[in-house]
Amino acid sequence: MFPVWHQQPSDRSNSLSLDLFLFSAFFLDQDQFDNLDKHSQWGIDFLERYAKFVKERLEIEQAYAKQLRSLVKKYCPKRSKDDEPRFTSCLSFYSILNELNDYAGQREVVAEEMGHKVYGELMRYSQDMKGERKLHLQEGRKTQQYLDQCWKHMDNSKKKFERECKEAEKSQLIYERLDNDINATKSEVEKVVCVILIYSTSVFPNQGAVCREQGCRNLQDMDERRTVKLGEMYRSFAEVERRVIPIISKCLEGMVTAAKNVDERRDSGVVVESFKSGFEPPGDFPFEDFSQNIQRTGSDGTIGTPKTEGGKPDPKHAVGRTKNKLWLFGKKPKLPPSIPPPSLPSFPSGHFQPPKFSTERIANHLSEMRNAKSKIPSFRAVKRGVRAPTLEDLSHLPPEQRRKKLQQRIDELNKELQKEMDQRDALNKMKDVYEKNPQMGDPGSLQPKISETICNMEKLRSEIHKNESWLAEVEGKHGSRSERRPSADVNHHAPHGRESPEGSYTDDHSQEHRSPPQPDPHEFDDEFDDDDPLPAIGHCKALYSFDGSNEGTLVMNENEVLYVIEIDKGDGWTRVRKQGGEEGYIPTSYVEITLEKNSKGAVTYI
Repeated sequence: MFPVWHQQPSDRSNSLSLDLFLFSAFFLDQDQFDNLDKHSQWGIDFLERYAKFVKERLEIEQAYAKQLRSLVKKYCPKRSKDDEPRFTSCLSFYSILNELNDYAGQREVVAEEMGHKVYGELMRYSQDMKGERKLHLQEGRKTQQYLDQCWKHMDNSKKKFERECKEAEKSQLIYERLDNDINATKSEVEKVVCVILIYSTSVFPNQGAVCREQGCRNLQDMDERRTVKLGEMYRSFAEVERRVIPIISKCLEGMVTAAKNVDERRDSGVVVESFKSGFEPPGDFPFEDFSQNIQRTGSDGTIGTPKTEGGKPDPKHAVGRTKNKLWLFGKKPKLPPSIPPPSLPSFPSGHFQPPKFSTERIANHLSEMRNAKSKIPSFRAVKRGVRAPTLEDLSHLPPEQRRKKLQQRIDELNKELQKEMDQRDALNKMKDVYEKNPQMGDPGSLQPKISETICNMEKLRSEIHKNESWLAEVEGKHGSRSERRPSADVNHHAPHGRESPEGSYTDDHSQEHRSPPQPDPHEFDDEFDDDDPLPAIGHCKALYSFDGSNEGTLVMNENEVLYVIEIDKGDGWTRVRKQGGEEGYIPTSYVEITLEKNSKGAVTYI
């Protein structure tokens, strides 16, 4: 039994030494707890910094999308039906704007996803980490306080251990002395043994009270979870962009497709259809061959001029040549009525004869020239930017444009007529229902609406009939022009003779003795004598008829629309021009005048 008690204090001393070593080592590492505190705070700050970066990034996306939408709205404003683009280049541009608008929508989706899945998640996790860190720091401080208490208790235990060890040594000496003493009784020896046991068991009351590093491990786990969360947010940030890439690619493909749809031929066709007037191009001017008096001599091959019998040039022939030159390249001089038109000289058979033009061909050319001349004032007005007054029958427009406008008006009237017919049918059905079930309504209350609808239908039919008559008139004129044009071309290209082997030109034998047609000497008078007409500064509508009996005045009918080219200077007369080009003065009080905005004062005079 003695050896056991002898070894027990040694074992307990070794155990106490190990516990004291671990406990001291833990206390030596307590200065690292402050470093962990700083590191955990830095981790949370870095998390919030990245959240701020994401916020600024999504704000950039929102501003970018907003600017893109504003740009699209600026270059694609609201427009009426008549202003719809027709050119492929414009249509492609508007398609690109639509795709750009969709692209802006995808940027908004990116900003929204970043705000919801990245920024919002980061801020929520940051708040959670702040709460968890605060809890761990509180636990660490409690552990620190407990360790301080353990340190004090250990000092007290150390002092008590030292005191008890001294008492135990004294008891051991007493035990050894009594054990060797023959006179000592058994009761005294057992009493000393009990004292030794009491001292040996009271030395180590708190030998297992060592604090563990649980607080540091919690902070470590929190920091590792923060790092993992940052990696997930980095991935989510990239995934938001990746998810919209297919849609953005489709937007870009749409832009490329719009670029491929640009068709220059189609655009040119639209321009032609938009400005096609329907007028037939005027025919070629009759050409007078001024080399008709030059011939080749048969002897020496030189070029000579035929002479008359007296050896002198014919004065009539010279006058005719001068007249022809002036008529072709300038204004034609007017001949007095007493002087007959010059006759063409006659040449011997075999000499060069002037080309012959048929009367029908000349008449066609004159008609085309008159038609072109009658449209010159209106074309010049359009060129100067002056708008012609809008007439109900659209006669101020070129034939083709007039036909299109009339057809468009007829289509719109037909749609309105169909609506009125549908409304009439609906009212009749409702009236029948009311007649069968009087409790649902009074049939007589629908009769005024039915009558009004029928009246509107009659008005629309009248308008349609009137516009169809104007359309038929335009198509009839256009058809007659188209039929007359080929015949004129045939006559124009018909051969009039054949070329001789020597290179001179001779007529057919059937036309050798045929005299050339004599045109009217005054046929071309005053065709091109008018100077450049004054531009129209407005239009007027005749309130009364005016006979225009005085010189310089113009005849006008009631409700006739005229162009105003010169306003009243205070004498009570206004200078106007008809659509045919005829100009003159009319009383200012007889018309209602409306000046254009780009003229001096857009005022209406009555």
